[in-house]
Amino acid sequence: MALPNVLLFCTDQQRFDTIGALGNPHIRTPHLDRLAANGVAFENAYCQTPICTPSRASFLTGCYASALHVNRNGNEYFPLRFQERLLSRHLNNAGLECGMAGKFHLSSAYQRVEPRLEDGYRHFEWSHAPRMDWPVHKHSYAKWLRDKGADFQSEYAKRKLGGRPAEFDAGIAAELHETTWCADYATRWIRGGLRKPWFITVNTYAPHPPHQPPPEFLERMQPSRLPLPLWRSSDATQQAKLATVDFQSQAKDPSTYASQMLKAAYYAQIEFVDDAFGKVMDAIRDTGQLDNTLVVFLSDHGETLGDHGLTHKGCRFYEGLVHVPLIVSWPAKFKRGLRSKALVELTDIVPTILDSLGLRQPWYLHGRSLKPLLEGNSVKHRDFVRSEYHDALDLPDHSHANMLRNERYKLVHYHGHSLGELYDLERDPHEFTNLWDDPRHSALKMDLTKQLFDAVMAASDEGQPRVGPM
Repeated sequence: MALPNVLLFCTDQQRFDTIGALGNPHIRTPHLDRLAANGVAFENAYCQTPICTPSRASFLTGCYASALHVNRNGNEYFPLRFQERLLSRHLNNAGLECGMAGKFHLSSAYQRVEPRLEDGYRHFEWSHAPRMDWPVHKHSYAKWLRDKGADFQSEYAKRKLGGRPAEFDAGIAAELHETTWCADYATRWIRGGLRKPWFITVNTYAPHPPHQPPPEFLERMQPSRLPLPLWRSSDATQQAKLATVDFQSQAKDPSTYASQMLKAAYYAQIEFVDDAFGKVMDAIRDTGQLDNTLVVFLSDHGETLGDHGLTHKGCRFYEGLVHVPLIVSWPAKFKRGLRSKALVELTDIVPTILDSLGLRQPWYLHGRSLKPLLEGNSVKHRDFVRSEYHDALDLPDHSHANMLRNERYKLVHYHGHSLGELYDLERDPHEFTNLWDDPRHSALKMDLTKQLFDAVMAASDEGQPRVGPM
């Protein structure tokens, strides 16, 4: 059987509730809506860590980040002995020609160009944050802008709309944006730049902060029509208890700042990403490759977006941060228009793609193939999903935490802090009532803690290969 093409389209910091067809009436995502109509949308997909580098390491290998020893942003390197686990290595070995455009972030890009791995990509067009402090010859987006005769700083400065806080105002125009650059490379490869079958990874930096979308997308948003972020007065007390646990922001009542403008800018970025995704899908469709292309759309983690008083990311596990979009489509093989409520993890992506292509499943995978769900032969996948956090940010507290979420409850342990959270998501879907200290739930808390401890141990790195009985 001839292998299909594979498109892996990953956004950065996009939360689960940001797709029109999946229930958000305030956002326009026609291309993602079309993908959902032609595939399977997973309504309960969870990342394995709420931070970029460990999450990407996890979903590109099918393993928990802690088992790879890739737990934080800012790490010096991605371990050599785990590079053979990368999805791109597997697909390259299977004969697919591989290309990557955008952010990779399996190790630090702070004041340096991220070191290249033995990753299996023949074409590797790297970018990171859309800044101009990298050498142009090593930063593909900067070179692309230079070749267009554009200067990022001057273009950025002249696109402001005004009347908004600077961090929520417009950024560079769409035709010069990093997301457009990503889509430009992908469409060129699809239209003949790669041999078939191909594997293309598109990693946009958007909608990651700063929330500064192209002006033509921000202009059409109406902040006053957007709901305020999730907030109750009890959130102030809850976040005060967690103040010693790593996070990129401090709790603030959303009614005291321009939180609707924040949300408008964030949504505008996602509408722009949807537009770029549509151009990539048009190239697949125009070249007659749609029926023979497996498409996976996801994000590495979410964004708190003002919920519970927080913005950005860190050591928390609220739905907006760990619950992510995941849509899989292969019209010739999988169900269309299916919305699965099964609990799934991003670790499931690698085994799903390998299984769908008829390739061997490596022994070390923590993920499980979603193929039975995609074919409509199953409705249940996991009893629970897990997410973890280990000293991920450059902050002094060095927090560690684990989350377990089953079909009804979510348990969070903040290790070393004597703190935790327990939510009944059936009765309290917005996570306002923390049951951690409620004696009526002590037996449940203990049972979930045991499940979590067992799961952590089962996923631990076993170390060096065994060569003898002793």
